Amino acid sequence: MKSLICFLIVVTSLPVLAQERTLFDVDNITHGGYGAFVTKASTINGEGALLMGGRGGWIINHVFAIGGGGYGLVNNVHSRMLGPWGERFVGMGYGGLDLEFIIDSDELVHFSVHSLIGAGAVGFRNDLTDGWNDNNYNYDQRQDAFFVAEPGFTIDLNVTHWFRTSIGADYRYVSGVTSGAAKNSDLSGPSATLTFRFGKF
Repeated sequence: MKSLICFLIVVTSLPVLAQERTLFDVDNITHGGYGAFVTKASTINGEGALLMGGRGGWIINHVFAIGGGGYGLVNNVHSRMLGPWGERFVGMGYGGLDLEFIIDSDELVHFSVHSLIGAGAVGFRNDLTDGWNDNNYNYDQRQDAFFVAEPGFTIDLNVTHWFRTSIGADYRYVSGVTSGAAKNSDLSGPSATLTFRFGKF
């Protein structure tokens, strides 16, 4: 009788002992996503620079986001030398993979750290006030590609369930530039950021 009882205990315990273990518990993962408008105040060639663009991504468990971002220079910054057609200003844009770690997402005020890794291009352009046609706005054909890494942090405010605003700071590290419009050190530097996010957080 004792042997039978022991056998039944072992048999009924097997399903518990045999529970599957996996690297990711996909049944308990929560999903979200967002899109954001971003403004950056920085310096390029020693002058004040305004960059505008956006970020977006897939949010996993309210903690980690993976997506992309891209930004472009929208004000007139003088180039280090005149371009081949007499252009006086810098044209620049960049983008890439954006990774973010979110701390205490449900709190009214919380923090995030992120990093963009990607590429961009810099070249010469004319004054934007001349118009938005091909001759005035497009980069010169001799634009120069570069690598960019931009880590940063934000302080986030939960305005509604679907809208958040953030202020923060980034540091843009640029390498690979040989253009006469700017140097690596001219394009690298800190930025103050203002972000408006919309989505499911």
